[in-house]
Amino acid sequence: MTGKPATPEKPIVMTIAGSDSGGGAGIAADLKTFAALGVHGTCAITSVTAQNTTGVLNAFDLAPAAVSAQIEAVCTDMDVRWVKTGMLASSGIIREVAAGVKKHGLSLVIDPVMAAEAGGDLLRKEALSTLIEELLPLCKVTTPNAAEAGAIAGIPVKTPEDAKAAARKIADLGAGAVVVTGGHLDATDLLYEADSGTFTRVPGDFVKGGTHGSGCTYSSAMTAYLARGESLETATWEAKKFVVQAILKSIPAGRGVNPINPIGKTLEEMERYRVLRDVKAAVSILTESPDFAKLVAEVGCNIGMGIPGAEACEDVAAVEGRIVRYRNRAMPVGCVDFGASQHVARIILAALRYDPRIRAAVNVRYSEKVLAACREIGLTVSSFDREKEPENVSSMDWGTAEAIRVYESVPDMIYDEGGAGKEPMVRLLGTSATEVAKLAVKLAGSLE
Repeated sequence: MTGKPATPEKPIVMTIAGSDSGGGAGIAADLKTFAALGVHGTCAITSVTAQNTTGVLNAFDLAPAAVSAQIEAVCTDMDVRWVKTGMLASSGIIREVAAGVKKHGLSLVIDPVMAAEAGGDLLRKEALSTLIEELLPLCKVTTPNAAEAGAIAGIPVKTPEDAKAAARKIADLGAGAVVVTGGHLDATDLLYEADSGTFTRVPGDFVKGGTHGSGCTYSSAMTAYLARGESLETATWEAKKFVVQAILKSIPAGRGVNPINPIGKTLEEMERYRVLRDVKAAVSILTESPDFAKLVAEVGCNIGMGIPGAEACEDVAAVEGRIVRYRNRAMPVGCVDFGASQHVARIILAALRYDPRIRAAVNVRYSEKVLAACREIGLTVSSFDREKEPENVSSMDWGTAEAIRVYESVPDMIYDEGGAGKEPMVRLLGTSATEVAKLAVKLAGSLE
């Protein structure tokens, strides 16, 4: 049997672009995005850049034949349907890419990269006309920013109306569709489909975070969604949402423009799964213990754990409806879910502001006997006085922070002796829900 293998369930896509030694843009951003969106990414490197967050320091273009050989190697072995281009520095490279697209019948997304986000030219001026004349007519969609759209259309693009005019002109040059991205305008992306002559606005807001690699990530996300069978309009909306999340999850990496993080949301979802699994395991530890019921407070207790870098109650998983005492056993009233308990979440959020490793807590019954047992098993202890609580603050935010301030670090246990309408309580803190659950069981077993 000859020919390519049957189309796999996971689409295969290709990026034809330059490398970024800083890992923020080019093929680095493209391949991260492909992986995050569930398509198999391949690549043909066009240029090797000496680049970091402050800009492009140098660039070394590969021979056009080397680019062609990479395209040929992949496309004769794998069923590549969609390809995106990024940095195509020279006319010779552009011509080889155009030949490869035609030879292998590839559906093309062009990101007309002209300059790096952090600074530095990536497209020779004489190559722009080659891109317009020989590659643009082959593309299904191109994704220029305002400056790139202006350079291709030959008009300044400073307003949304300018973007409309430029999109029409670019489509007249042969592009099947044009998305003028709005990062340099009003954060609204503008999709123009040549066949129907219709515009679709994809509004957005500017968000805080690094933007190095945002254009590469947008076009590679667009490619991935199209390869998965989404419509052009849906791909435009989804690519925008993906880039926004990648900006929000960006991580400081240098002294210049921080790179966006295409896998940030994926990693967060992984951590949420891990936290849910750990809290469920912790609940089992507590409910299977014959001793733990002795520590269940009158109002019940709860156990929770936050994701790394948790910022809100929705980032902390706990038991819905708490854990109660029933027939001398501890029993959860509801399921484990994120945002289930503001009480235990506020303890955890206050603690991890001082020590990011401390992401879990369980609250249990207070008594002098419990307090003595905590000290006997070697726990570090601190407390707060509800009578000193300021007005208009959350008790757990203030109380936890106050106990940490007094102790000068996060202790193993924080307690208070209660107040008007408030039951005295002990909170055990640790790095994971299973850790504090085991500690609670150990504490319960030490009580006579």
